[in-house]
Amino acid sequence: MSSSIRKSVNSDTLTRLAQAIAVAVSATLAGCSSHAPQPEASHTPNIAARAKQKPIWLSEKPSPQVPQDIWERMRGGFQLQDGLGVNPRIEQQRLWFASNPSFLENAGERGSLYIHYIVERLEERNMPLELALLPVIESAYNPMAYSRADASGLWQFIPSTGRYYNLRQTRFYDGRRDITASTTAAMDYLTRLHDMFNGDWLLALAAYNAGEGTVSRAIERNEKLGLPTDYWNLSSLPAETQAYVPKLLALSQVVLAPEAYGVNLNPIANEPYFQVVEINQRMDLSKVAAVANIDEDELFQLNPAFKQRTTIDGPQHLLVPTSKAQLLTASLQTMRPEELISPRSLKPVFDGADPTEVAKLKRAYRVKRGDNLGSIAKANKVEVKDLQRWNKLTGKNLKVGQTLVMQDNTKRTPARSGGRVNTVIAANSKPKGKADSQQQTQYKVKRGDTLYVVAKRFNVEMQHLKRWNPGAGKALKPGQMLTVYQPH
Repeated sequence: MSSSIRKSVNSDTLTRLAQAIAVAVSATLAGCSSHAPQPEASHTPNIAARAKQKPIWLSEKPSPQVPQDIWERMRGGFQLQDGLGVNPRIEQQRLWFASNPSFLENAGERGSLYIHYIVERLEERNMPLELALLPVIESAYNPMAYSRADASGLWQFIPSTGRYYNLRQTRFYDGRRDITASTTAAMDYLTRLHDMFNGDWLLALAAYNAGEGTVSRAIERNEKLGLPTDYWNLSSLPAETQAYVPKLLALSQVVLAPEAYGVNLNPIANEPYFQVVEINQRMDLSKVAAVANIDEDELFQLNPAFKQRTTIDGPQHLLVPTSKAQLLTASLQTMRPEELISPRSLKPVFDGADPTEVAKLKRAYRVKRGDNLGSIAKANKVEVKDLQRWNKLTGKNLKVGQTLVMQDNTKRTPARSGGRVNTVIAANSKPKGKADSQQQTQYKVKRGDTLYVVAKRFNVEMQHLKRWNPGAGKALKPGQMLTVYQPH
């Protein structure tokens, strides 16, 4: 046997011997450990036991509660409060809100239709939820608000900025008043400003108010003077902008603790107020409201971009209260297009007109396919026999394209929700005696009242209530007296 072979055999023998010794030692140790007393706290983790306990521990962890009130949800998403400290400019604005609690209360009630939608869009972009209060500062949450600078809508876009962010403005439609479109545009604009000013939300807000050029020039001025360039040190900003950011921050602090400042914020359900319903034809909002049993003014508050209350030039959808969306969708599938279009409203013609002159005015209706005297009379709130008399008709046969003359029967009692001409006459004619068709009522404003709420309470149109009370203002005050006209 060669030496190399002997070395290989010896090596194999030693390897097997080492393995046998290791097995014997392991067996001995295992036997000892099975009989030895266990220590109270083992240094070796019991992996199996821990694995069994994990699901139990997870199931006992309480799940976070979903806020029932949108105000509470907003508070949880505030991002601009850190590091503010004591700031006299914020304190001054906070004192104003505490001294005028009805301002926020009324704005909150108006905003109850839109605020959930805005909060959700902000959360999707991880933007500070204080921005949901920006429409309070800009428009008091009134989508019809219009400023001397031609700014319009909840977010108060001027015409040029609105067009830059795809908010079309025509005779029939103003995208600046469109709830969803203007909200998207405002968030796009704020995001752009936030990026432009290196992630500084206070500078972005200042630029939203004064324009990015104004803020950039103020920053450049401070840089040349060797001064800080944060918002609080830009003393060359316009006075309005100097107060703008503190106003939003102060308002946020009031919302954080309304009771501490004597403000009563009515709860707003943390759920969508409206739903988008697709449409594919021209519609009058008054007809849509009647079909879905929606208050007409409420429907217009949700769709204020349609300036003539007709879906022309705008998007092919409507915002409808969630509870009515299914009914409207089902109704639209069964109705003919002509049933959703009203004859041209005479309201602009009769505003402020003398009732005796109104009685002499006539209007025309062109007969469409499927029309009959009964349906035309019903749609126009007149009697069939009157249609026959005004148009010298001996029978009920009509021809497509035939023009019918309409003259409203002023002897009939005005309807509260129909009869356009009679309603407008009554609204513009103050009662003078027992023979008049309406009586005057004095209403004392209560805490939390708005023009919309009062109009709904008395079942009158909000624009009439505004006309009867020209000095009422946007924000009503408790104790204020309003004049309301109602049928006897």
